Amino acid sequence: MGAWSGLTAVVTGASGGIGEQLAVQLASGGARVAIVARRRDELERVASRCREAQRAAGTFGDAAGEAVVVIPCDVSERAQCERMVAEAVRRLGKLDVLVHNAGQGMWSRVDDVQDLSVYETMLRVNYLSVVWLTCAALPHLQATKGRILGVGSLSGKIGVPLRSGYAAAKHAMTGFLDSLRIEVKAAGISVTMIHPGFVATGSQARNLGADGQVLGQMPRKVGGMSAAVCATMLLDAGHARRRDVVPSFRAKLALWLRLVVPDYVDASTARAIMGKP
Repeated sequence: MGAWSGLTAVVTGASGGIGEQLAVQLASGGARVAIVARRRDELERVASRCREAQRAAGTFGDAAGEAVVVIPCDVSERAQCERMVAEAVRRLGKLDVLVHNAGQGMWSRVDDVQDLSVYETMLRVNYLSVVWLTCAALPHLQATKGRILGVGSLSGKIGVPLRSGYAAAKHAMTGFLDSLRIEVKAAGISVTMIHPGFVATGSQARNLGADGQVLGQMPRKVGGMSAAVCATMLLDAGHARRRDVVPSFRAKLALWLRLVVPDYVDASTARAIMGKP
C-alpha cells in the first residue's frame, strides 16, 4: 500500500516539470489523481506515465474506476477553475489533496516592461488561481480533513531582480496560504508550502518578457534542483502535514541573512541573477 493509498488529488500545472513529477509520484503512491493544465496532449502523455506508475505499484485493479483523470483548464479564468473542481470531485468521488502548482514566470526589468498586462497575468496565474481553486475546494476538503499543497518560491519571500511580477504574485500566494492555514486548522485541513529557488524544469524558457510575449529562451543560464526532488520534498512534507519546506541550506541562509544584513542579500541576489559585481 502506498503512502497516498485511498486518497484523491488534484494537481494543477501537471503538463510538465514539477507538476508532472507530483502527479506521477502521487499515482505511484496509490492516489487517484486529476491532472490539470491547458494542453490536453501533454496531459494525456502525463496520464500515461501515471497509469504506468500505478500498474508498477500494483495499487489499482480493473475495477478501481478512474484512477487518472485528465481535465484541461486555464487556471487564469475563475469560471474554469470552479468548473474543474466540480468535475474532479464528480469523477474522483471526493477530494483529499489540492496541489497548487500552476505558474507563469517573467524576466524583465521593471523600467523595460512595455506591456503592463504582464503583471495582471502574473497575479491571475500565480495568485488568483490559488484563491479561486481553494475557495471552490474548501467544502470538499473540510469533508475529508484534507491537505492543501502549494509550490511557492524563494522569490515569494525575497525580492528577486528581473522577476518583479512573479515575486509579487508569489508573495501574495504565500500570504494567502499562510493566513488560510490558521483559519482551517480547526477543521483538520493542513496547508504545506515549498519555497524552492530555481528548479530545472525547462519552463524558464516560457517566461514572459518586457513585451508580454514568451521569451523562448532564457537570456541567462540558471541552474537549480531537479523537478523530481522538489516534488518528493513537497509530498513528503504534505503527507506529514508540515507547514513549510525550504529545500536548500543556501536558501535557508538567505532567509536568515535577510533579517540581519538585507543589503548583502540584495547584492548577492543581483550577482546571481543579473551577473553584476
